[in-house]
Amino acid sequence: MSIVNMLNWWQWSLLAAVPPAIVLLYFLKLKRQPLEVPSTFLWHKSIEDLHVNSIWQRLHTSILLLLQILLIVVAILALLRPGWRGSQLSGDRFVFLIDNSASMSSTDIKPTRLDEAKRRVAELVQQMKAGDVAMIVSFSDSARIEQLFTDNRRELERQLVTIRPTNRATRLGEALRVAAGLANPGRALEVSETQVVEGLPATVYILSDGRFPDVEGFSLGKLKPVFVPIGEPAAPNVGIIAFSTRPREDKKDQLQAFARLENFGPDDLTAQVELYRDDSLADASQVELKAHGSGGVVFELGDVHSAVLRLRTLSGGALRADDEAWTTVDPPTRSKVLLVTPGDEALELALATESARELADVETAKPEALDTKEYQRKAAEGHYTLVIYDQCQPKQLPQADTLFIGGLPPGGAWSALAKAAAPQIIDVETAHPLMQLIDLGNVRFAEALPLKPPPGNTILISADAGPLFAIGPRDGFEDAVLGGEIVGTNEKGERYANTDWPLRLSFPVFILNALSYFGEATSPGATNVEPGHAIMLRSAGAADSLRVVSPSGKAVVLKRERGEAFNFSDTDELGVYAVEEANHPLRHFAVNLFDSAESNIEPRQDVQIGYNKVTGETTWQGARQELWKLLLLGALVLLLGEWYIYNRRAYL
Repeated sequence: MSIVNMLNWWQWSLLAAVPPAIVLLYFLKLKRQPLEVPSTFLWHKSIEDLHVNSIWQRLHTSILLLLQILLIVVAILALLRPGWRGSQLSGDRFVFLIDNSASMSSTDIKPTRLDEAKRRVAELVQQMKAGDVAMIVSFSDSARIEQLFTDNRRELERQLVTIRPTNRATRLGEALRVAAGLANPGRALEVSETQVVEGLPATVYILSDGRFPDVEGFSLGKLKPVFVPIGEPAAPNVGIIAFSTRPREDKKDQLQAFARLENFGPDDLTAQVELYRDDSLADASQVELKAHGSGGVVFELGDVHSAVLRLRTLSGGALRADDEAWTTVDPPTRSKVLLVTPGDEALELALATESARELADVETAKPEALDTKEYQRKAAEGHYTLVIYDQCQPKQLPQADTLFIGGLPPGGAWSALAKAAAPQIIDVETAHPLMQLIDLGNVRFAEALPLKPPPGNTILISADAGPLFAIGPRDGFEDAVLGGEIVGTNEKGERYANTDWPLRLSFPVFILNALSYFGEATSPGATNVEPGHAIMLRSAGAADSLRVVSPSGKAVVLKRERGEAFNFSDTDELGVYAVEEANHPLRHFAVNLFDSAESNIEPRQDVQIGYNKVTGETTWQGARQELWKLLLLGALVLLLGEWYIYNRRAYL
């Protein structure tokens, strides 16, 4: 609250004398002029008390006096112009981008950062003038239009209340593209049900803690950005950024749980960590964490075949979403793999090793089997998780991942150049899981097809003649193609070794990589999914439906469509999800935050949007909110009340 002096000292002196003068008037007696008439002599004694012996009388309680004094006090306050500094909108079109990602649930600002952002937007909405329009967009890793452009402030406030927090990461790009649809030329955005505007400037208010990557390659155009940081600068937080299980190195039948925590606060601390097994406390430990440092903890689980594990830290800080993490121990399963080949001893031997049998059940068939109804039914139902086509091609791709050796997938998406003799391998993409620990420096092919893969592909092996091995997406599946055969057939029908790769140690390693990557064999540890991200679920058999139960108990039944894998995207809750399939053991997957960017809740003071660095508005833009008009209105009400009371008393 602040005041503005509107009068000089002598003017205040005159004004200050008014209240005492009013009070004095109530002390004065009425002084009457004596006039004797004959009849008054008879009542001389009776009227003697009416003679004025002094000009003062005793002050009696008077509502009129109180109203008059109060009227003067209100007038004095109005002349002081009390008020405060508020927010001010510049322009007439506004887009309010409200961050509702995981970090905005931090409680360093009560009750949460998201509530504070919504409160500030509500203040801005109240400052809108007649004719102004505004739009509300909430965003995390995706954007959601909460309210299209409208000049109805009540509707804006109503939709503002409906914004709910999420457990997702933060990305600003999509929300900015929504805003740019209004302001930038060549883009159109609906203003209301009947009106569309195009190429109009707008002010974009970004209310967030700034825990998102810089927005690269974005042009603001006619957008005027205003970044409002939300959050305390030194808010402490400890987050669990990893939690998983794996067998001991020395005892494969014994499991260990590994967790990693990170301290995002400014002080060193000792984090208390508890491990729960099926909702019962199993173990506890401590982790020493330096300021802005990390540390790990290991728990011995022993011989565990099935369990739901929950890790909790008691030193979490302002953000609760990263104070807990989940994983499960499920019985390991093996994927179903079909090898279709006219005969390839090296390939069959690599798939028959003990390590390969732990990962997959492998069936072997001749190319003639591709025409049988049994194969076609299983391929259409998604019975197999991986089909390896060696020197053959099906009429239609299966509902499974595929690996083609010496051939191309049907459909025309893949093509190849003429066979190249003795191609020289010049590069291997060892970062891809299929090619990890693979060395092809001494591997030779007699001949191979230089590939022309479809869009979205990844080249895994390059030669001087072109790509020899590549992988590309296909409707939720992936197809990998190796242009060179392992065993070839000449014009006389004689078989010959087309490559010396099976003689190298890298060949069985490649087969194991393929089984692990494509076959999706599950280990005892649960699959981890980021909040809000989809997961592809495969049936253990040929079931027509799967039932997924969320941590809160909400059940969703997924129906199979044309034999495809089941796609589940309702993963906003943190915790363990159960996957139920008739006549098969229960499976699980876990949804955890595991995001250092979200757990680091220290708000940024500026953000980078394209080539523009937007500095945060730490204080609201000046716009003085005045109270003098309301005070004068109150004074008028008092004056009317005083007049009414005086007249009522006069006529009583």
